[in-house]
Amino acid sequence: MVSETFPASLHAKEREKLCSFAACAAERAYARYSHFRVGAAVLGLRGTYLGANIENASYGLSLCAERVALAAALTQGETSIRALAIAFLDVPSDFAVNEALPCGACRQWIAELAPGAEIIICPGQRVLRLSDLLPDAFRLREPEQPIEAEVTHVQG
Repeated sequence: MVSETFPASLHAKEREKLCSFAACAAERAYARYSHFRVGAAVLGLRGTYLGANIENASYGLSLCAERVALAAALTQGETSIRALAIAFLDVPSDFAVNEALPCGACRQWIAELAPGAEIIICPGQRVLRLSDLLPDAFRLREPEQPIEAEVTHVQG
């Protein structure tokens, strides 16, 4: 189960290092169509996990860097994610911050898999929390026991 607690905030040097890892991951992005390279670094209790965006000619099959890094962390057994740094390499110098934020699908992944993580937008090291990006995240309630369906018969 993924931890939902809010860990202590990272120090500036830790954020800088995580942003550096995310930027290195972005260098490996496969952004053949958008030419917008993104990298992500997930910091967990067990280590740091990297991801880069991987595009596909069928755009819906593309993977964002955030989801690649989160999947890498979980497949390695990580259960507590402290932070997620996202580096955007190909943004113009005059970009607006909202042009370089996680997409809706990534926000939902963060809500499910890293709800207490500090989210760092690089460059600039802007620090956000999930509530800043997705204040009313969709969640399924966890059933305590199987729900018995009531069957009614229609007489006809």
